[in-house]
Amino acid sequence: MTWMNGSKLARMGTMTAAASPFVAIASGGQPLYRVAKRALLRAIESGEVPPGGALPSETELSAALGVSIGTLRRAVDELVAERILVRRQGRGTYVEMHDAERFLFQFFHVERSDGLREVPRVELLSFERVRIDEEAAEALSVRAGDPGIRVENRLSLQGRAVIHDRLTLPAALYRGLTEARFARRPSTIYHLYQLEYGITVVHARERLRAVAADRAAARVLGVAPGTPLLQVRRTALTFGDKPVEYRVSLLDSARHEYVRLLSRPV
Repeated sequence: MTWMNGSKLARMGTMTAAASPFVAIASGGQPLYRVAKRALLRAIESGEVPPGGALPSETELSAALGVSIGTLRRAVDELVAERILVRRQGRGTYVEMHDAERFLFQFFHVERSDGLREVPRVELLSFERVRIDEEAAEALSVRAGDPGIRVENRLSLQGRAVIHDRLTLPAALYRGLTEARFARRPSTIYHLYQLEYGITVVHARERLRAVAADRAAARVLGVAPGTPLLQVRRTALTFGDKPVEYRVSLLDSARHEYVRLLSRPV
């Protein structure tokens, strides 16, 4: 895999004062840090501060928004906790980019039963233009029959096929996406969405249930038809909870488990 070099990131992070998208805000009866947070989100969502781009300094930003540095820091703290921003010691605050580490710790929840966690090897099985079915249409808030893209992947861990993924994408959001472009992405799928289409996945809604392997899943995962599998239906969401991807994953849990950290110790 190739990664974006530092000089390109530096160019993306350059923002002159004249081009600053930030203007003074008013509380409107709401906590001022929340209004400041929305102002930051608008700049990020619009692309005025792009993925990998740096925010102005705290002094510049608090002056532009007309808030105290304490208020600004509270807004930034929440966005850092939500992994939309990242602080880099001695360098500043940046819009976080999707990479393998973020995928592994924020969106990939499968690990071996002994706790071993690693980035899966992803194998593209199919890529086709489809009409979106009713289930995916409901999850994506589009109409059944709208143009879509269907992708199937096999994910392997420790050299063993563990997950069969079926992704459905609204074609309107991913114009120009081809099989070659998808297969040759330099990093994760979410990195592709972010860098090529300006779509940042910020969180996801998931539903889990037990199912039996059908013939297609059995063939992909190398198990017998009828083998118990864990099905995870995930709707990936960008800013404003807008759905941008619907994914159905089938997990062979014979040696691997789905693990989520629901709370942190105080």
